[in-house]
Order: sequence, then structure tokens, then C-alpha cells
Amino acid sequence: MPLLSRIFLGVAGCVLLVAAALRYERRRSTPRFEKLLEARTRELSELSTHLQNFAEKEKSELARRLHDELGGLLTAAKMDLSWLQSRLDQPPNAQRLTQLGEALDEAMNVKRRVVEHLRPSLLDHFGLATALRAHVESTCAKANLQFESAVDDDVSTVPKDTAIALFRLVQEALTNVIRHADAHRVRLEFRGDTRNYILKLSDDGCGFDMEGGAFSRSHGLSGMRQRIKALHGHFTLHSNSGRGTQIEVEVPRELT
Repeated sequence: MPLLSRIFLGVAGCVLLVAAALRYERRRSTPRFEKLLEARTRELSELSTHLQNFAEKEKSELARRLHDELGGLLTAAKMDLSWLQSRLDQPPNAQRLTQLGEALDEAMNVKRRVVEHLRPSLLDHFGLATALRAHVESTCAKANLQFESAVDDDVSTVPKDTAIALFRLVQEALTNVIRHADAHRVRLEFRGDTRNYILKLSDDGCGFDMEGGAFSRSHGLSGMRQRIKALHGHFTLHSNSGRGTQIEVEVPRELT
């Protein structure tokens, strides 16, 4: 059975056990039920954080192997192809070799995009501020969205766990904007003060009713909150129908 399937089955099993335990305890005593509910909620929160961290480690390892192993194989194939092209210049052969070269180029582009999605290279090499600006600018350009930024490039090196959590949050939030907001403009802010890293992402889209059921059942928003909670930070969302949406996050510079 695939690893992710085992993980999901494990989570489902935990949820079922928690539900059964809660139903049993609720019939017995309210104070004990409340304590059990608090304990099980904390355990599920810790499990969610563990799964998110595990997934990021798996993505990082897969990206490394694709870059090193698959990238090496494709590069070697391109070198062999160049050798053949220099010796087989008859029209039929040359045409087929050209087509093969184009296919290898596309394979290398696909590999590069997959690796970048799994583990953004800009994040590792140039830091969070540059990675955020580049990602939002590129994504907005593809979606025909206007983009504004107020990113402080002087923010000191952001810890690895904090950087990937904030980057993934912006990825998820921007995907929601493109899919649901019908927006024309997106604004990204990122800075740091003496205590916190502060990130804001806002749009001028249709917004939504925060009292509605769809909002409370959003797995994407729940995932964002959980990422920030794991960093002992604060996640705030503001939205009104017809007035856009803003996500504001504060994460302490030093985790406690």
C-alpha cells in the first residue's frame, strides 16, 4: 500500500477512535468530556503538524533525487544525442534526431518544473523575500492579475521551517485567489520587526461571507492556520462579499 494511503488511513483511524471515545465520555460526565476533548484536539493538531512536516521532507528528498539522478540521466542523453547528430547528418536521420532533441528538452523542462514545485530553488538559494516576490509575480502574470509588492529584502535570514511554511501559505492563498476570487489585483507585503515576521496577502476580488458554512469547512484555510499555529504564530483572515480578502500572518522570529 502506498505511503500516503497508509498515512491517510492512519489519520482516519485516529479520527474514528476519537469520535468513539468522545461519544462514550460525553454520556458519563461533562467535565471529563471537556478535558478529553481538549486532549484529543491537541493530539490531532500535533498529528497534523507532524504530517505537514513529513510531507515537506518527502518533497525535499524527491526534488533532490529528481534533480541529481533524473537530471544527470537527461543531461547524459543530450550529450549522446549531440554526438550522434555530429555523425549522422543525412536528412531522414537528422530530422529524427532533431525530434528526439526536442523531446529531451521538454523532458528536462518538465523535470525542472516538478522540482521547483516540490522544493523552490529560490527559497534555498536567495531567501524567503526573493522567493515570495518571484512566485507571486510569476503566478499573477500567468493569471493576468496585476501585482503589487512591499517586500523588505533586508529581513535577516528566515529559519528553514518558518520560510517553507510561509511560502506554502502564500502558494495556497494565491491558488484560492485565482480559482475563486475573480480578482484583478493582488498585493503582497512581507517585513520583520524586532519580534515577528509579518506577511500579508490581499486581493480586490469578490470576497466571501465568513459566517457561511463553506468558510468553516475549508481545508485549505485549516491547513494555513495549522502551519502558523505550529510556529506559535497568529493567522488572521478578513473578508466581506464584494470587498476582497486579506490574510495576515505574524510569526515570532524565535520559536518558543
